Amino acid sequence: MTTPPDPALVVAVCTGNICRSPAVERLLAARLAGTDVVVASAGTHAVVGHPVSAPMVPLLTGAGADVDGFAAQQLDAGLVARADLVLALTRGHRSAVVQLAPAAVRRTFTLLELARLLPHVDPAALRDAGATPGERLRALPALAAAARPAAGAGVDDVEDPIGRGDDVYRASFASLAPAVDALATALLR
Repeated sequence: MTTPPDPALVVAVCTGNICRSPAVERLLAARLAGTDVVVASAGTHAVVGHPVSAPMVPLLTGAGADVDGFAAQQLDAGLVARADLVLALTRGHRSAVVQLAPAAVRRTFTLLELARLLPHVDPAALRDAGATPGERLRALPALAAAARPAAGAGVDDVEDPIGRGDDVYRASFASLAPAVDALATALLR
């Protein structure tokens, strides 16, 4: 009897780990529930132990994501080392991840960059990479990196709404939610 491989791990990273990265974590986890993918999040300067920022909660629950039990955690090299894919919410967060764990450079993208690359990843190549979302996720960083020349440059940062009005929270959510959906759709095909 063979034991199944460990689930694939996605880690979303922002600053405080109370708004953008937990939104990515909980949205992606909801979309990939019941698969061999686990989603976590952490902050480069986390407000350790705090729940999701109150203005983000109705946006997440309205999208079908569960925020119960969330507690912010500090990003560390061990978490990055275990991750099969790291999704940074800004280029600055991506740099912080790579500085903390240089070996993660090839599997660390900003969320919006990865969403921009996904349409240029051959769906057949991604499907052929594995039978499960986790297997496909493990292959995705190399396939996405190969698509960089075709995708070109674009906006890579999701605006930080902390301490700002509800309209900024909505704009931040509107920026990240379609990117999360695109990733989940690619993995579930």
